[in-house]
Amino acid sequence: MRLNKYIAHASGISRRSADRAIQEGRVKLNGQSVDLGQDVSPNDKVELDGEPLKLPSEHTTIILNKPPGYICSRNKQGRSPTIYEILPAELHDLKPIGRLDKMSRGLLLLTTDGDLAQKLTHPKHAKRKIYLVVPHKELSSEDLERINAGVKLEDGISRLAIKPAGAMRYQIEMSEGRNRQIRRTLSSLGYEVVDLKRVEFGEHSLGELPEGEWSKL
Repeated sequence: MRLNKYIAHASGISRRSADRAIQEGRVKLNGQSVDLGQDVSPNDKVELDGEPLKLPSEHTTIILNKPPGYICSRNKQGRSPTIYEILPAELHDLKPIGRLDKMSRGLLLLTTDGDLAQKLTHPKHAKRKIYLVVPHKELSSEDLERINAGVKLEDGISRLAIKPAGAMRYQIEMSEGRNRQIRRTLSSLGYEVVDLKRVEFGEHSLGELPEGEWSKL
């Protein structure tokens, strides 16, 4: 296993942060300084800032019903709270699988399993995600057709499957994961998203989990 991947899995930091720690000389492998790109064997001893690291014996994955107003980051951005302020300390090494923007809410998966995260987010797997969206006004039938046909954005065609799901509410299904894609797609047609809630991700469903609560898979 590559050293940066080992550090990320064992400590909960990102691989980029692990690379930075290696470059800053904060990582030791069997008591020796290391270089980027080194591999770790099962019997090797890895230390970060003088503390020994160990891979978790079992992976942990949870579903969090993220409330609006929280950011999917370990680092605060201004006064905005992070999702880790909702979770107990023993779950702070989990990393989000994909993200929800600050004002979006609903199903967020977090895990220590990097392989699971890759399986769920890599474009080749095309995992289905379903959202319930409330715009500031009712979408016209012409705009519903435009969205289902594909809307051109600055980073390419946005492909969403949208249908009514009640008064002033729409269900959107997608398999891409581009930044703020739903909001940008509707905005390009003159609609502001008032509420955006993810309810399904792959085979995982939010179900009746209360907002702000989490459950283990």
